Amino acid sequence: MKKIEAIIRKSKYRVVKEALHDVGVNFFSYWDVTGLGNEKEGHVYRGVSYSTSDIQRRHISIVVNDDFEEVTIQAILNSAATGEVGDGKIFVSDINECYRIRTGEKGGDTLK
Repeated sequence: MKKIEAIIRKSKYRVVKEALHDVGVNFFSYWDVTGLGNEKEGHVYRGVSYSTSDIQRRHISIVVNDDFEEVTIQAILNSAATGEVGDGKIFVSDINECYRIRTGEKGGDTLK
């Protein structure tokens, strides 16, 4: 099993969600996050300085069986990309085990 975590633009969330559903990924968790970018200067608007290094993004966390890893990554890559700096990142890590709390069942079948 793999844990796929993606940090994407908030504006692309709906498109990414639909792309994931289209490939059969029907359950995942998400939350809003703030990160720090590389830009060091702020912008001034009507005399007020705003920091542009704090970047609002959406973090998506998905656990899939190994055979679903590539289609999940491709769905995110194809739907989240704008071609601009700041499109986000995808992280993949191994999951040793998964348990269904209700039944105590364990293994990859718990993801279905």
